[in-house]
Amino acid sequence: MGFDTATRLYLERNQHRTVRELAADGRQGHRNLVGSAEQIADDLEEWFRTGAADGFVIQFDTLPGGLELFIEHVVPLLQKKGIFRREYGENTLRERFGV
Repeated sequence: MGFDTATRLYLERNQHRTVRELAADGRQGHRNLVGSAEQIADDLEEWFRTGAADGFVIQFDTLPGGLELFIEHVVPLLQKKGIFRREYGENTLRERFGV
C-alpha cells in the first residue's frame, strides 16, 4: 500500500476526529512499519520500486537494539533484492561526488 492510499484510508477511518486529535495521534508524516524482517523488506522494496521513495530515513523503537535487529535481519534481505548496497566504490564523500 502506498503513502497516498494509506493516508486516504487513515482519514476515511477517522472522519469523526478533529485535526487536533489526528495531530495528537503522533502520525506526523512518518510511516510506522511493524512486522517480520521479510514484511518490512517487502514494504520498503514496494515503495522503492514503484517510485514512491528514492531512499528512507529509518527510525527505531530502541537504540541500539532496534538498529542492530534492522542491520542483522532486514538489510541482508534488501541486499538480496538488489536495493541496498553491499559496498561503496568510493572511500570518501568527495570521491563519491567527484570533487
